[in-house]
Amino acid sequence: MNKYLQDTVTLHNGVNMPWFGIGVFKVEEGPELVNAVKFAIKHGYRSIDTAAIYGNEESVGQAIREGMKEAGISREELFVTSKVWNSDLGYETTLAAYDLTLKKLGLDYFDLYLIHWPVEGKYKEAWQALETLYMHGKVKAIGVSNFQVHHLEDLMKDAEVIPMVNQVEYHPKLTQKGVQLYCQEHGIQLEAWSPLMQGQLLDHPVLKEIADQYNKTVPQIILRWDLQNGVVTIPKSTKEHRIVENSSIFDFTLTVDDMERINSLNENHRIGPDPDNIDF
Repeated sequence: MNKYLQDTVTLHNGVNMPWFGIGVFKVEEGPELVNAVKFAIKHGYRSIDTAAIYGNEESVGQAIREGMKEAGISREELFVTSKVWNSDLGYETTLAAYDLTLKKLGLDYFDLYLIHWPVEGKYKEAWQALETLYMHGKVKAIGVSNFQVHHLEDLMKDAEVIPMVNQVEYHPKLTQKGVQLYCQEHGIQLEAWSPLMQGQLLDHPVLKEIADQYNKTVPQIILRWDLQNGVVTIPKSTKEHRIVENSSIFDFTLTVDDMERINSLNENHRIGPDPDNIDF
């Protein structure tokens, strides 16, 4: 498994999703972002993750168009994800948000569309809208982001379609074992955002020691750990050498012992918001 950058996991509805992609959180509209996404496509990335709230969809769309042309690939070869923001959660508002975000990117469809946060009392209606989009073939797969087990249980009481993906904060200090177990039991693919903990793990002694053993960098060790744990990962970078480095993780395998050492670093420590206490 995970021998190549373009390897995919098959979601429970049969759609193939790349194990590895690029995220664009906190990268503003403009040439830096356009270039980053184009670098990624040039270097073999086929998955791009954005969201309405990032406010950078026009640049991402431009990069996708230019990147596909330069790499000589078709839209079908890419996997593009976006997310509906909290203020748009609701049935009609989610449908409208989908159309707007698609228009800004200049695309005909998304491969994956997610509810960004489990806003109490709003996410069920939004999920019905995602089901509608999915049933009408406007999106290849639908899912959620930042959902804890109780959110998933609540959603699935009334859902006609089980989410295909749950994208959560996931890194060696936050392994979300309960969420991962629940997702595995229900055929929901776990995906990591902020896999590198925004650079906070670069000097971690255990990770540095493991990295030295494999002659790899700490980010490469963490990203490989994601994949071997069965978690799709989308590290963010705007620098070409880093985009290449992040994806150079298909030429080695972590031992069971090293996987365990990294698993044991968990402290349930979040750098992002707690999904049970969101006020935005």
